[in-house]
Amino acid sequence: MMLAKTLTAQYFHEYFADWTTIYKQGAVRPVTYQKYLVTLRRLIELAPTLRVSELDKRSYQTLINEYALTHEKQTTMDFHRHLKSAILDAVDEGLIAFDPTRKAIIKGKVPTKKKPKFLSQHELQSLLKHLTLDDTPTWDWFILLSAKTGLRFSETLALTPSDFDFTEHKIKITKTWNYKTADGGFGETKNSSSKRTLSIDPQLSRQLRKLTKGLAVDEPIFVSGRVFNSTVNSRLRTLCLKAKVPVITIHSLRHTHVSLLIYAGVSIASISKRLGHSSVTTTQETYLHIILELENRDNNKIVKHLSTLI
Repeated sequence: MMLAKTLTAQYFHEYFADWTTIYKQGAVRPVTYQKYLVTLRRLIELAPTLRVSELDKRSYQTLINEYALTHEKQTTMDFHRHLKSAILDAVDEGLIAFDPTRKAIIKGKVPTKKKPKFLSQHELQSLLKHLTLDDTPTWDWFILLSAKTGLRFSETLALTPSDFDFTEHKIKITKTWNYKTADGGFGETKNSSSKRTLSIDPQLSRQLRKLTKGLAVDEPIFVSGRVFNSTVNSRLRTLCLKAKVPVITIHSLRHTHVSLLIYAGVSIASISKRLGHSSVTTTQETYLHIILELENRDNNKIVKHLSTLI
């Protein structure tokens, strides 16, 4: 009883800090844990004196509203989800009588103009024609591989010659590269579903076989020192400008890969497995905007075609 009274008297940010340490440290990937720490810092800034005992629908909604003033709706939703997880445990512990996050209204500032998230097949072909593919691993090779596989940035960085089966034209994904840390090194995949085997086209397989010949079989193909995704994005920007296509990021090549598969009629289940998603629902939610945009393109083509019938 005394412990419960002590915890309810805690500042909410203190409770959240303890909760994050107990339930998230070591249980989630380091990059995910850092996101919880960012939430903690913002919580301290916005509600330094809010106590657990003072959490109710009004105080919680006020907190979310203040956060939403400087963040877009999706980011506000992420902030809300972190806090909600901790609060539900506080409810389970009997520290709070009811869930103050129930039916919370998630707002957000007006979104800034978004950069293009993917290229069309024609645009991607134009981009790839400007690649310089010589006999040594370069960022141009990295870009080609990313476009043809849809791998995450950290997954592509972690590739070694031993990950390829050049006879069957497959790549085995079992690890990532910790590019966000100074020490680097191999790391775990995002989830168990991310450990997978991908098929690649025979031409790419032959090219990579030649490219990796003579390289250390268990050393990263593209890593030599500290790697920053800004370096790859800079090279990609240069190529996009030369090809006169929308400037995208390296992650957008993953989106582009997905859009081409959807447009080609590949099932969401197969795409989900190729991407290493934990469920088909994740794929549908993540790429809903692409699915809808491609549907709109198809609708425009249908209307244009029908208008020629008379």
